Amino acid sequence: MKINKEFETRFAKHEEELRWLYMELYNNGSMYAELCDQMREFYQKRRTDLKARDREKSKNPKWYRNNRMLGMMLYIDNFAGNLKGVREKLDYVEECNASFIHLMPFLDTVEGKSDGGYAVADFRKVRPDLGTMEDLADLARECHDRGIDVCMDFVMNHTSDEHEWARRALAGEGEYMSRYFFYDNPQIPQEFERTVPQVFPTTAPGNFTWLPQIGHYVMTSFYPYQWDLNYANPRVFNEMMYNFLFFANQGMDIIRIDAVPYIWKELGTSCRNLKQVHTIVRMMRMIGEIVCPAVALLGEVVMEPAKVVPYFGTVEKPECHMLYNVTTMATTWHSVAVQGTKLLKQQLDIVNQLPEEYTFLNYLRCHDDIGWGLDYGTLSSWQMKEVPHKRFLNDYFTGNFPGSESRGELYNDDPVTMDARFCGTAASMCGIESAGFEGDAAKMEKAIRKDLMLHAYMFLQRGLPMIYSGDEIGQVNDYSYKEDPRKREDSRYIHRGAFRWDLAEQRKKKGTVEARIFQALHQMEELRKKEAILGPDAQVCTWDTGDDGVLGLMRKYEGKTLVGIFNFTDWEKEIYFPEPGEYQDLLEKKKLEKDRVKLPVFGFVWAVKEEKK
Repeated sequence: MKINKEFETRFAKHEEELRWLYMELYNNGSMYAELCDQMREFYQKRRTDLKARDREKSKNPKWYRNNRMLGMMLYIDNFAGNLKGVREKLDYVEECNASFIHLMPFLDTVEGKSDGGYAVADFRKVRPDLGTMEDLADLARECHDRGIDVCMDFVMNHTSDEHEWARRALAGEGEYMSRYFFYDNPQIPQEFERTVPQVFPTTAPGNFTWLPQIGHYVMTSFYPYQWDLNYANPRVFNEMMYNFLFFANQGMDIIRIDAVPYIWKELGTSCRNLKQVHTIVRMMRMIGEIVCPAVALLGEVVMEPAKVVPYFGTVEKPECHMLYNVTTMATTWHSVAVQGTKLLKQQLDIVNQLPEEYTFLNYLRCHDDIGWGLDYGTLSSWQMKEVPHKRFLNDYFTGNFPGSESRGELYNDDPVTMDARFCGTAASMCGIESAGFEGDAAKMEKAIRKDLMLHAYMFLQRGLPMIYSGDEIGQVNDYSYKEDPRKREDSRYIHRGAFRWDLAEQRKKKGTVEARIFQALHQMEELRKKEAILGPDAQVCTWDTGDDGVLGLMRKYEGKTLVGIFNFTDWEKEIYFPEPGEYQDLLEKKKLEKDRVKLPVFGFVWAVKEEKK
C-alpha cells in the first residue's frame, strides 16, 4: 500500500495511545493491525475534496464553535420526500440560516420494525424510498458548496434483527452469535435484569427477547427487534469503525453517536456509562482525527449532568466534540410550567463553569420525547417530590392542568412507577395550537411571545443552537399518526409529522403566525452571525434579577456587555439592569432606560452596552 506522509504524520501522533487502549480492551494484535490497515485504506479512498476539507478544518480544530453554527434537524421524507428533494430545498435551509443539517436516520430498515430508523438493517445502504448512497454523497457535495455541514445518526449500540449479522446468528452461526449477547437458559438474563434498568418499560419491557427458533435469549435493551451488539468482541468494534469511516467518506461532517452510554455491557452493572464506553469513544475520536479530521463527533447522552460531562473526555484526551444539553432542555420546560427559573439558573451555572472546549448543543425540541430527568435532590428540598412533580409536568403539558394552554401526549406512561415522558412540538407546548383552535387572538399573542422568548434565551446560552424543522414556522402537533397502524402505538410521531410547506409559504405574509415567528428568529440568527458577543469566545454567566420568574443571562466580550432578560411568567415585570450604563435594545435598535426595563407577559429583551473608553 502506498505510504502517505499526511496520514502517517497524523497516525504517529495517536498511535501509541490508540494501540495501548485497543490492547487493554481486546489484547488482540492481529485485529489491531487489521484496524490500522483499514484506516489507511479508508484514507486512500477519501475523495480529494474531502481531504481538502480535512486540511482546512485542521487549521481551525474548533471550526464547529463559531457564530454562524446553527443546526436544523429534519426527517428527509417529512421535509422533502427524499435526498434529491432535500437538495432542491437547500435555498430554504439557507434562508433559515442553518449552517448544518442533521439528517434523521436514513439507512435501510424494516417497515414496521424500524423504531423511527434506529433499527438499522444495512449500514451501507440508504432506505430505498429516500435514495441511494450516491444521492447522499451528492447532497453532501452541494451542501459543502453552500457552506453547509451535514450531520447523520450513527446507531452503534444495536442492529435490526434483519441485519445480515442477526440473520446469520439466527441460523446458528457461532461467529455471528458472538457479535450479540446470546444465552440458552434464563439464568444470566435474569442476573442482568436485577441491575439493568428498562428503557421502555411499557412498550418494550425487559432487556431480553426469547427466540424459540434457536432456543436462545438475545439482549434487546430497546425493542425486541433491536439486538444489542457485543463490543467485547473486537470484530464488532472494528466493523463499526469501518462503517463510521465509510460515512465520513460520503461527506458527513458531524456524526451523531446514538445511545452512547449503552455501548458496553457487563454483568452485575447497570450497563450504563461503564469505563469501557469512554475507551471506545476515545478510540473513535482518534481514528477520526487520523483518517478524517474534518469530522466531529456529537454524543447523545440522555442523562443527568454528572453523567453527561465525562463524555467530553478531558482537554488533553477529548472524546466527543459536542454533546446534547438534555438536562437544560428539560429544565427549561420545567421552568415554563412552574413559572420559576431558580433550578434553570442553577443548571446554567454548572454548564457555564465547564472548560470552554466543552461544547453543548442547545435545543428546545427534537425528534425524541422529553424525559423529566431533573435535579430531584434540589427540587425535593424545595418541596417538589419526584413522582408528583413529574405527574404535574405531564398534566401541565398535556393541557390537563388548570390554566395550561399546552397540548401534547404522554409516551411510555408506566402505571406502576407513575412515570412517563412527554411528546409535542415547541409551538404546541407554548400554546399556539390551543390558541389557534379556539381562535383566541389574546392567547395567540401570548403563545407567540412565549415561543420567541424561549428561542431568544436558547440563542444566548453558551454553546450551539439547534432548530427542529418546523419550529421556525411554529408548526403544531400532527395527530395523523394515529391513523397509521405502523405508528399509532408510538406517540413520538405527534412531533414527527410532515413539514407543512403550505404553512411555510405564510412566512412571507405579514402578520401571520408563521411570518412573526420566522422573521423574529431570522433577525436573531442574523445578529448572532454578526455580533461577536453572541459567539463562542464571550464570557457567559447568569445574574440574579431579583425575581425567580425572570431569568438573567449576561455575555461579555471585548468591552461589550449583553444582558438577556427573560420573563417566564404570566405577569408583566419590571427588572433592574445588573450594571449601570446606557443600554440599547439589540433587536429593536432603541435606547432603553438606564436602570430598568419593563417586560410583558413572557417577554424578553437583549440589551447591549459598550464600556466607555
